[in-house]
Amino acid sequence: MIFSYLAHINSCSIKQQERQTRIEQLPPQFHEPIGTTDALILEQPVSMLVASVQAGKLDPTDILAAYGKKALKAHAATNCLTEIMISAAEGWARECNKQGPLAGMPVSFKDTVGVEGWDASIGYSAWTGKPWKKDSTLVRLLRDAGAIPFVKTNIPITLMSAESSNDVFGTTTNPHNKLYSCGGSSGGEGALLAYGGSRIGIGTDVAGSVRLPAQYSGVYSIKASAGRFPRTGNSTGIPGQEAVPPVYSPMARTLEDLETFWKAVVSMEPWKYDHSCYVMPWKAVQLSEKTTKWGVMWDDGVVVPSPACKRALETVVATLRSHGHDVVTIKPPSPYEGLEIGAQLIIADGGETAMQPFRTGETNDAGVREALRMARLPRILRRLYVWYLRYIKRDEIYAALVEGWHARPTIEYWPLIARREDYRRRWFEMWQEESLDFVLTVPNALPALPHGGMKEGYKAMGYTFLFNLLDYTAGVLPITHVDAALDIIADSPGFKPRNAIEKGAFKMYDAVKMHGLPVGVQVVGKRLEEEKVMEGMKIIENLLRKDGLAYELLRT
Repeated sequence: MIFSYLAHINSCSIKQQERQTRIEQLPPQFHEPIGTTDALILEQPVSMLVASVQAGKLDPTDILAAYGKKALKAHAATNCLTEIMISAAEGWARECNKQGPLAGMPVSFKDTVGVEGWDASIGYSAWTGKPWKKDSTLVRLLRDAGAIPFVKTNIPITLMSAESSNDVFGTTTNPHNKLYSCGGSSGGEGALLAYGGSRIGIGTDVAGSVRLPAQYSGVYSIKASAGRFPRTGNSTGIPGQEAVPPVYSPMARTLEDLETFWKAVVSMEPWKYDHSCYVMPWKAVQLSEKTTKWGVMWDDGVVVPSPACKRALETVVATLRSHGHDVVTIKPPSPYEGLEIGAQLIIADGGETAMQPFRTGETNDAGVREALRMARLPRILRRLYVWYLRYIKRDEIYAALVEGWHARPTIEYWPLIARREDYRRRWFEMWQEESLDFVLTVPNALPALPHGGMKEGYKAMGYTFLFNLLDYTAGVLPITHVDAALDIIADSPGFKPRNAIEKGAFKMYDAVKMHGLPVGVQVVGKRLEEEKVMEGMKIIENLLRKDGLAYELLRT
């Protein structure tokens, strides 16, 4: 064990020094202040930058210089970067496809993404110093499109958390408030985009991992349905976990950039790069205010939205209604049941797969550690604890979740898959009966959590996790910011937590301390409706802008 611990400490030290050395050895221009030309580049949307490169009016190396400088500033402020690929990217920029749909555009990647010659350790010290042997399908596609990989971003070890911290790379902070998390598991990506160190990036999502960072840091994302976005050839902490479909999905600083990126990737025909992708060209979707119907899910039955998050959702609902949209409250199949099924499926191995690479002394995420502690309880102790929660604490919600957190044999696993499919059927029927175009809800009950908040928060991710289980397309866009005066708990008279999960979540809610943190909404479509969800998000953003309620991006 002592040798394992020493190897862990040594690997972390070497990797951290490697990162710092790569920053220090960058050409002098990357250490200079952001100049007028850089600032002009940083303000332009992706479509304009690409058009300028295609027309020969702008050199990709100039775009890289601007975003390289800004990314380093973002890293200095938030510790968001893992692999600094900027030196290599200079060569890639000179040789890129200058007529591609992403010509000359720097793209940032979550640390999981496989880039030839670079680590994808995802925070495990045992996986450092093991460069990827070939580009993933996604990286190959993006290179062919003219894009330039330039940095990779921080994640939580195991990828099973809405915080981004590990011993190898440290903790990434929220660019709006360093005392709070940037989200996870694509948290470094969210922090980098919010700071302006990138315009377009790639994350993954199996329980909210692009949508929670979008909520926490104030950026945009659309979680794809399985089969729509390339994913083969990358790193993961739970290889083979398919019961709750894991997906790669784009993230962006603006909604316009997100649409440009989505269209560019699909225009490259990803099904020709990746066997997992469906043959689905991008299709135009036209929505009418008179026929578009929005169903609102106000509460997942586990944790009621905090005043700040509820206010964001109310703002969107009121805006849509004032402009003639049909907005109704829905009562879907129990969201709690979805959380219960999903939690059992994703931890069906008792969490052991994600723990295998750990070395002695390696720090685990607080929430993952708590979940594994429950999963590893001897059966008799678990039964006693569940009995205590159910009959003494009268907390059936938490009792049923704890009851299902354990490794299970195949004979118990298949019935869970059957329950998942029946649950999907009931949601499908609800959607048809209500004639919905979209479901609107919060991305999370709370804004960004304080560091260490996943010890309680890991149990309260039902608003995002639900739509992974259903494999629905789901987007998040920022709406407003926490307001110390408007969003205090006192605005919810008589509020009493309904269960231990809700109680734990609201221990962390403080509108005064959270003042200024971003708050968003989640726009959900049915499976494989990425184009339609994009249009729904555009409707919301355009109407808010029309009413003088446009979200203000972070300016640094």
